[in-house]
Amino acid sequence: MFTIGEFSRITQLSVKALRLYHDQGLLTPVKIDADSGYRYYDEKSIQHAEVIKFLKSLDLSLEAIHDIITRHTQDADILEYIQAHQLKIEEQIKKYKEINISLTQFITYAKEENMDKHVSAFEIEEKQSETQLIASIRYLGRYDAIGSYLGKIARKFARVMCGKPFNLYWDTEFKDEGADIETCIPIRKGTSTDDITVRELTGGPCVSLIHKGPYTTIGKTYARITAYVNEHGYTVTLPTREIYLKGPGMIFRGNPNNYLTEIQMLVTKKD
Repeated sequence: MFTIGEFSRITQLSVKALRLYHDQGLLTPVKIDADSGYRYYDEKSIQHAEVIKFLKSLDLSLEAIHDIITRHTQDADILEYIQAHQLKIEEQIKKYKEINISLTQFITYAKEENMDKHVSAFEIEEKQSETQLIASIRYLGRYDAIGSYLGKIARKFARVMCGKPFNLYWDTEFKDEGADIETCIPIRKGTSTDDITVRELTGGPCVSLIHKGPYTTIGKTYARITAYVNEHGYTVTLPTREIYLKGPGMIFRGNPNNYLTEIQMLVTKKD
Protein backbone atom coordinates (compact mmCIF):
# COMPACT_ATOMS: atom_id res chain seq x y z
CA MET A 1 0.00 0.00 0.00
CA PHE A 2 0.99 3.61 -0.48
CA THR A 3 0.99 6.44 2.02
CA ILE A 4 -0.91 9.57 1.03
CA GLY A 5 2.38 11.31 0.23
CA GLU A 6 3.54 8.45 -2.01
CA PHE A 7 0.13 8.26 -3.64
CA SER A 8 0.20 12.01 -4.24
CA ARG A 9 3.54 11.69 -6.08
CA ILE A 10 2.30 8.74 -8.15
CA THR A 11 -1.01 10.32 -9.21
CA GLN A 12 0.26 13.91 -9.34
CA LEU A 13 -2.63 14.96 -7.15
CA SER A 14 -1.90 17.17 -4.16
CA VAL A 15 -2.46 15.88 -0.65
CA LYS A 16 -5.00 18.66 -0.21
CA ALA A 17 -6.92 17.43 -3.29
CA LEU A 18 -6.80 13.81 -2.08
CA ARG A 19 -8.23 14.82 1.28
CA LEU A 20 -10.97 16.80 -0.48
CA TYR A 21 -11.80 13.86 -2.76
CA HIS A 22 -12.03 11.64 0.33
CA ASP A 23 -14.39 14.09 2.05
CA GLN A 24 -16.52 14.28 -1.14
CA GLY A 25 -16.71 10.48 -1.39
CA LEU A 26 -14.84 10.44 -4.69
CA LEU A 27 -11.67 8.60 -3.70
CA THR A 28 -11.76 6.70 -0.44
CA PRO A 29 -8.50 5.31 1.01
CA VAL A 30 -8.40 1.52 1.33
CA LYS A 31 -7.18 1.94 4.89
CA ILE A 32 -7.13 4.64 7.55
CA ASP A 33 -4.90 3.99 10.53
CA ALA A 34 -7.04 4.13 13.66
CA ASP A 35 -4.29 5.61 15.81
CA SER A 36 -2.55 8.04 13.47
CA GLY A 37 -5.37 8.77 11.02
CA TYR A 38 -2.94 8.22 8.11
CA ARG A 39 -4.55 7.34 4.82
CA TYR A 40 -3.32 4.46 2.64
CA TYR A 41 -4.08 3.62 -0.99
CA ASP A 42 -3.52 0.60 -3.23
CA GLU A 43 -2.82 0.10 -6.94
CA LYS A 44 -6.53 -0.04 -7.77
CA SER A 45 -6.84 3.44 -6.27
CA ILE A 46 -4.39 4.70 -8.90
CA GLN A 47 -6.79 3.78 -11.72
CA HIS A 48 -9.64 5.40 -9.79
CA ALA A 49 -7.59 8.58 -9.39
CA GLU A 50 -6.80 8.67 -13.12
CA VAL A 51 -10.53 8.52 -13.91
CA ILE A 52 -11.18 11.46 -11.58
CA LYS A 53 -8.32 13.47 -13.12
CA PHE A 54 -9.66 12.83 -16.61
CA LEU A 55 -13.21 13.85 -15.70
CA LYS A 56 -11.87 16.94 -13.89
CA SER A 57 -9.97 17.90 -17.07
CA LEU A 58 -13.34 18.01 -18.87
CA ASP A 59 -14.33 20.92 -16.63
CA LEU A 60 -16.85 18.81 -14.74
CA SER A 61 -17.71 19.78 -11.19
CA LEU A 62 -16.87 17.45 -8.30
CA GLU A 63 -20.62 16.95 -7.84
CA ALA A 64 -20.95 15.81 -11.46
CA ILE A 65 -17.92 13.53 -11.15
CA HIS A 66 -19.39 11.99 -8.00
CA ASP A 67 -22.65 11.42 -9.90
CA ILE A 68 -20.81 9.69 -12.75
CA ILE A 69 -18.73 7.45 -10.50
CA THR A 70 -21.55 6.39 -8.17
CA ARG A 71 -24.43 6.13 -10.65
CA HIS A 72 -22.76 5.05 -13.90
CA THR A 73 -20.96 1.75 -13.56
CA GLN A 74 -20.84 0.77 -17.23
CA ASP A 75 -18.52 2.33 -19.82
CA ALA A 76 -21.47 2.88 -22.16
CA ASP A 77 -23.30 4.92 -19.49
CA ILE A 78 -20.25 7.08 -18.84
CA LEU A 79 -19.74 7.59 -22.58
CA GLU A 80 -23.35 8.76 -22.95
CA TYR A 81 -22.85 11.24 -20.08
CA ILE A 82 -19.64 12.59 -21.63
CA GLN A 83 -21.29 12.95 -25.05
CA ALA A 84 -24.07 15.01 -23.48
CA HIS A 85 -21.42 17.12 -21.76
CA GLN A 86 -19.67 17.59 -25.11
CA LEU A 87 -22.88 19.02 -26.62
CA LYS A 88 -23.10 21.52 -23.76
CA ILE A 89 -19.49 22.55 -24.34
CA GLU A 90 -20.17 23.04 -28.07
CA GLU A 91 -23.14 25.28 -27.26
CA GLN A 92 -20.97 27.31 -24.88
CA ILE A 93 -18.25 27.63 -27.53
CA LYS A 94 -20.81 28.95 -30.02
CA LYS A 95 -22.13 31.40 -27.43
CA TYR A 96 -18.67 32.71 -26.53
CA LYS A 97 -17.69 33.02 -30.18
CA GLU A 98 -20.70 35.31 -30.69
CA ILE A 99 -19.77 37.26 -27.55
CA ASN A 100 -16.19 37.58 -28.82
CA ILE A 101 -17.41 38.97 -32.16
CA SER A 102 -19.55 41.55 -30.34
CA LEU A 103 -16.65 42.51 -28.09
CA THR A 104 -14.32 42.92 -31.06
CA GLN A 105 -16.85 45.12 -32.84
CA PHE A 106 -17.39 47.25 -29.75
CA ILE A 107 -13.67 47.67 -28.99
CA THR A 108 -12.88 48.58 -32.59
CA TYR A 109 -15.76 51.04 -32.66
CA ALA A 110 -14.67 52.67 -29.40
CA LYS A 111 -11.02 52.92 -30.49
CA GLU A 112 -11.73 54.49 -33.89
CA GLU A 113 -13.78 57.38 -32.54
CA ASN A 114 -15.15 58.79 -29.39
CA MET A 115 -18.54 57.12 -28.98
CA ASP A 116 -20.50 60.25 -28.18
CA LYS A 117 -19.08 62.13 -31.16
CA HIS A 118 -19.74 59.11 -33.32
CA VAL A 119 -23.43 59.07 -32.44
CA SER A 120 -23.87 62.81 -32.85
CA ALA A 121 -22.49 62.82 -36.43
CA PHE A 122 -26.10 62.86 -37.67
CA GLU A 123 -28.79 65.34 -36.75
CA ILE A 124 -32.35 64.58 -35.70
CA GLU A 125 -34.90 65.38 -38.42
CA GLU A 126 -38.61 65.92 -38.40
CA LYS A 127 -40.04 64.80 -41.72
CA GLN A 128 -42.89 63.00 -43.47
CA SER A 129 -42.69 59.23 -43.75
CA GLU A 130 -44.42 58.31 -46.99
CA THR A 131 -47.14 55.65 -47.31
CA GLN A 132 -45.72 52.66 -49.19
CA LEU A 133 -46.51 49.15 -50.37
CA ILE A 134 -44.59 46.49 -48.45
CA ALA A 135 -44.11 42.72 -48.36
CA SER A 136 -43.69 41.63 -44.75
CA ILE A 137 -43.59 38.80 -42.25
CA ARG A 138 -44.68 39.49 -38.67
CA TYR A 139 -43.44 37.14 -35.97
CA LEU A 140 -42.64 36.76 -32.28
CA GLY A 141 -38.93 36.09 -31.86
CA ARG A 142 -35.44 37.46 -31.37
CA TYR A 143 -34.05 40.69 -32.79
CA ASP A 144 -31.25 38.86 -34.60
CA ALA A 145 -33.72 36.74 -36.61
CA ILE A 146 -34.20 39.36 -39.34
CA GLY A 147 -31.76 37.66 -41.75
CA SER A 148 -33.80 34.51 -42.27
CA TYR A 149 -37.10 36.38 -42.70
CA LEU A 150 -35.55 39.02 -44.94
CA GLY A 151 -34.07 36.32 -47.15
CA LYS A 152 -37.44 34.63 -47.45
CA ILE A 153 -39.16 37.85 -48.56
CA ALA A 154 -36.33 38.78 -50.94
CA ARG A 155 -36.44 35.42 -52.72
CA LYS A 156 -40.10 35.98 -53.50
CA PHE A 157 -40.15 39.73 -54.26
CA ALA A 158 -36.58 40.57 -55.37
CA ARG A 159 -37.70 41.74 -58.83
CA VAL A 160 -40.16 44.29 -57.47
CA MET A 161 -38.14 45.66 -54.52
CA CYS A 162 -37.99 49.46 -54.52
CA GLY A 163 -36.31 50.47 -51.26
CA LYS A 164 -34.21 49.51 -48.28
CA PRO A 165 -35.36 46.69 -45.98
CA PHE A 166 -36.58 47.61 -42.52
CA ASN A 167 -38.08 46.26 -39.34
CA LEU A 168 -41.23 47.41 -37.57
CA TYR A 169 -41.09 47.00 -33.80
CA TRP A 170 -44.52 46.72 -32.21
CA ASP A 171 -43.41 46.55 -28.57
CA THR A 172 -42.89 49.51 -26.27
CA GLU A 173 -39.98 47.78 -24.48
CA PHE A 174 -36.99 45.52 -25.16
CA LYS A 175 -37.58 41.76 -25.01
CA ASP A 176 -34.96 38.98 -24.95
CA GLU A 177 -37.42 36.54 -26.46
CA GLY A 178 -40.84 36.86 -28.07
CA ALA A 179 -40.40 40.38 -29.44
CA ASP A 180 -43.22 41.47 -31.77
CA ILE A 181 -41.34 42.18 -35.02
CA GLU A 182 -42.37 42.73 -38.62
CA THR A 183 -39.61 42.41 -41.23
CA CYS A 184 -40.43 44.37 -44.39
CA ILE A 185 -39.27 45.17 -47.92
CA PRO A 186 -40.80 48.02 -49.97
CA ILE A 187 -42.16 46.75 -53.30
CA ARG A 188 -43.74 48.23 -56.43
CA LYS A 189 -46.45 45.59 -56.74
CA GLY A 190 -47.40 42.12 -55.58
CA THR A 191 -49.92 39.98 -53.75
CA SER A 192 -49.79 38.14 -50.46
CA THR A 193 -48.65 34.52 -50.21
CA ASP A 194 -49.34 31.93 -47.51
CA ASP A 195 -46.63 33.34 -45.22
CA ILE A 196 -45.83 36.79 -46.65
CA THR A 197 -48.27 39.69 -46.35
CA VAL A 198 -48.45 42.43 -48.97
CA ARG A 199 -50.08 45.57 -47.58
CA GLU A 200 -49.94 49.33 -47.57
CA LEU A 201 -47.95 50.79 -44.68
CA THR A 202 -49.34 54.18 -43.71
CA GLY A 203 -46.85 57.01 -43.31
CA GLY A 204 -47.07 60.22 -41.34
CA PRO A 205 -45.06 62.84 -39.46
CA CYS A 206 -41.99 61.27 -37.89
CA VAL A 207 -38.81 62.01 -35.98
CA SER A 208 -35.77 60.44 -37.63
CA LEU A 209 -32.15 59.84 -36.62
CA ILE A 210 -29.43 57.82 -38.37
CA HIS A 211 -27.23 55.52 -36.31
CA LYS A 212 -23.74 54.75 -37.59
CA GLY A 213 -22.08 51.65 -36.21
CA PRO A 214 -22.88 48.08 -35.15
CA TYR A 215 -26.37 47.21 -33.99
CA THR A 216 -24.99 46.41 -30.52
CA THR A 217 -24.38 50.13 -29.91
CA ILE A 218 -27.70 51.46 -31.20
CA GLY A 219 -28.96 52.10 -27.66
CA LYS A 220 -27.26 55.53 -27.49
CA THR A 221 -29.05 56.60 -30.65
CA TYR A 222 -32.38 55.46 -29.21
CA ALA A 223 -31.61 57.46 -26.07
CA ARG A 224 -30.98 60.59 -28.13
CA ILE A 225 -34.10 60.35 -30.31
CA THR A 226 -36.31 59.39 -27.33
CA ALA A 227 -35.08 62.39 -25.36
CA TYR A 228 -35.88 64.63 -28.34
CA VAL A 229 -39.42 63.20 -28.62
CA ASN A 230 -40.07 63.74 -24.91
CA GLU A 231 -38.61 67.25 -24.89
CA HIS A 232 -40.87 68.31 -27.77
CA GLY A 233 -44.02 66.88 -26.24
CA TYR A 234 -44.64 64.19 -28.86
CA THR A 235 -46.48 60.90 -28.50
CA VAL A 236 -44.96 57.99 -30.42
CA THR A 237 -47.28 55.89 -32.55
CA LEU A 238 -46.20 52.26 -32.85
CA PRO A 239 -44.54 50.62 -34.61
CA THR A 240 -41.05 52.12 -34.43
CA ARG A 241 -39.06 51.63 -37.65
CA GLU A 242 -35.44 50.66 -38.21
CA ILE A 243 -34.45 51.16 -41.86
CA TYR A 244 -31.21 49.39 -42.85
CA LEU A 245 -29.53 51.90 -45.15
CA LYS A 246 -26.21 50.07 -45.05
CA GLY A 247 -25.63 46.76 -43.35
CA PRO A 248 -24.16 43.30 -43.86
CA GLY A 249 -24.50 41.90 -47.36
CA MET A 250 -25.85 38.49 -48.18
CA ILE A 251 -22.27 37.16 -48.58
CA PHE A 252 -19.86 39.73 -47.12
CA ARG A 253 -20.56 41.23 -43.68
CA GLY A 254 -18.55 44.40 -44.27
CA ASN A 255 -17.30 46.63 -41.46
CA PRO A 256 -20.00 46.92 -38.75
CA ASN A 257 -18.63 50.33 -37.78
CA ASN A 258 -19.87 51.63 -41.15
CA TYR A 259 -23.42 50.26 -40.87
CA LEU A 260 -26.10 52.93 -41.22
CA THR A 261 -29.51 52.42 -39.61
CA GLU A 262 -32.27 55.04 -39.70
CA ILE A 263 -34.61 55.05 -36.71
CA GLN A 264 -38.03 56.51 -37.42
CA MET A 265 -40.69 57.21 -34.81
CA LEU A 266 -44.10 58.31 -36.07
CA VAL A 267 -45.31 61.04 -33.76
CA THR A 268 -48.30 63.18 -32.85
CA LYS A 269 -48.37 66.27 -30.66
CA LYS A 270 -49.65 65.70 -27.12
CA ASP A 271 -52.83 67.54 -26.20
